[in-house]
Amino acid sequence: MTTMSRPPADPSALRPTRKAALTGWLLFGLEDAKGTHQGPGGAAPAGERKHHWWQVMCLTGVDYFSTLGYQPAIAALAAGAISPLATLVLVAVTLLGALPVYRRVAGESPRGEGSIAMLERLLPRWRGKILVLVLLGFAATDFMITMTLSAADATAHLIENPFAPDSLHGQEVAVTLVLLALLAAVFLRGFKEAIGVAVVLVIVFLGLNVVVIGVSLAEAAAHPVAVGDWWQNLNTSHGNPVMAVAIALLVFPKLALGLSGFETGVAVMPQVRGGEGDTEENPAGRIQGTRRMLTTAAVIMSSFLVTSSFATVVLIPADEFLPGGEANGRALAFLAHDYLGAGFGTLYDLSTIAILWFAGASAMAGLLNLVPRYLPRYGMAPEWAKAVRPLVLVFTLIGFLVTWLFEADVDAQGGAYATGVLVLMTSAAVAVTLSARRLQQKKRTFGFGVIAVLFVYTTVTNIIERPEGIRIAGYFILGIICISLLSRVLRSFELHATHVRLDTQALEFLADNLTGPIGIIAHEPLRQSAEAYRQKLASATEASHFPADCRTMFLEVVVDDSSDFETALEVRGVMRHGFAVLEVHGPVVPNTIASVLLHIRDVTGLMPHVYFRWTEGNPAVNLLKFLVLGEGEIAPVTREILREAEPDVTKRPWVHVG
Repeated sequence: MTTMSRPPADPSALRPTRKAALTGWLLFGLEDAKGTHQGPGGAAPAGERKHHWWQVMCLTGVDYFSTLGYQPAIAALAAGAISPLATLVLVAVTLLGALPVYRRVAGESPRGEGSIAMLERLLPRWRGKILVLVLLGFAATDFMITMTLSAADATAHLIENPFAPDSLHGQEVAVTLVLLALLAAVFLRGFKEAIGVAVVLVIVFLGLNVVVIGVSLAEAAAHPVAVGDWWQNLNTSHGNPVMAVAIALLVFPKLALGLSGFETGVAVMPQVRGGEGDTEENPAGRIQGTRRMLTTAAVIMSSFLVTSSFATVVLIPADEFLPGGEANGRALAFLAHDYLGAGFGTLYDLSTIAILWFAGASAMAGLLNLVPRYLPRYGMAPEWAKAVRPLVLVFTLIGFLVTWLFEADVDAQGGAYATGVLVLMTSAAVAVTLSARRLQQKKRTFGFGVIAVLFVYTTVTNIIERPEGIRIAGYFILGIICISLLSRVLRSFELHATHVRLDTQALEFLADNLTGPIGIIAHEPLRQSAEAYRQKLASATEASHFPADCRTMFLEVVVDDSSDFETALEVRGVMRHGFAVLEVHGPVVPNTIASVLLHIRDVTGLMPHVYFRWTEGNPAVNLLKFLVLGEGEIAPVTREILREAEPDVTKRPWVHVG
């Protein structure tokens, strides 16, 4: 007896064409918008065992901790001899500013929604949607530059290794593109067990950094002349200590790359194992674990930042940090090779390359979870955006473009990366400030307000000093807004309802018409007097030949928020002045009417007829009203929506206009 892993092929079945096979491969998993990939924001399947907080910390840590690969060099290049003091300012902002803010964000968005969702709830309608699109632009900047900058720095570590072939020198762009392509290949193939891989990478990388920094500090202690030279340089170039601290505060925005990782940390909350008493409404254990994760990561990173900044600026000549220098973008790797030999240095390079490359994987996973979370719900993404593989290809092509424009230069991309990180952190600080104010927590409102002002200052200063960051963020924002609005227009004629439910009274109204026909008159909900209903019935009878033997039913759509797209429709039956009225709240009048009609057809098995009057006014103006306000040319748009939803004309509800 033999067994087969799949049923035998039907010899009579036609083989799919290459185009159909490619389309099927690209759109595989279209029904799963997020959660397939365990990355930032990934939702674990129901019943799957979650992870300890320290394991999830490693997942976000491949992004956060990997900045050690380039942050000390960037700090030394930006601040010079004063970089240790500027790093202390960065650490203070991390522990006293960013950490409290994101601990609060974790408590208010336990499902990984983050600060963007908090602001979305505070600003209703189109204002909230536009704000979310702008923040998504900055988030895309953050994640995309994380991919390209990390890959570029991994390239630098690879090429500068003494065992690397000489032919790689001058090929930074090509090598970075290869790394990005390999990253895309991982996601096109499938991305699983990310947390397990992240744990190994983080433990090895941090362990090697402990050795490098420990040996470097011991070397500095054994040669006090180097420390003395640094101290003399600091006093000579920056005067008294008060002036040095003031300059460190001014230089701090240039070191903002060391703040990355908090938004990602909140996004991975769904992966954190909660307590036994956790519920979906009150996941207290998950929140506590996430806060412990954020605190531990911040303390670990702060310790590494301070010690690495001191070691690198004391032991490495200043000219080595300049473009073309051996420590440019790889200060700790320079020390590893210099003090621990080429063998250990190569091991450190391999570890750094791996974690920097995997930081790009974390960013890609974040994008794959971020885009489907908002845009499809707004109707601002095409249908294929719910599938993983097309998005991977799009993000990879954008990464190629960014790498080519910046020539795989780590320093050149630092401004764009810092801009994305700082704007997201500023939005988080503003969100928690407004949240505390809404709850009338005066002390916390003041404290978070001070932090928000600090982040606003840091963001503005970074934008002024490094305008390339806001320029590339502007391109991302403009692209997201234009594509989103175009998609919204193209999807305007789709059914928006996630489901339609009729209450008992509405079902009783329909039960009186089981022999048919079912005649429904569309009516404006603002005109609810008895005379208004009588006039509407008379108009439908005279102009549209409403059947005399049909029980009169009116359908009223109350537009709540026209900026919404996917909504659940609850149809309520009410009696007004002796007339049966079906009342439903929805974002758009024509789409809601079409959804209700199709549902009535499916429930009763009878074909409903809907009766309209022509809308007065300019057709172009009415079309704009439909797109923005959910009203406008109701009759023809309803008919078009029904035509697209039901291709079979014999099964399509009838539309009468008079």
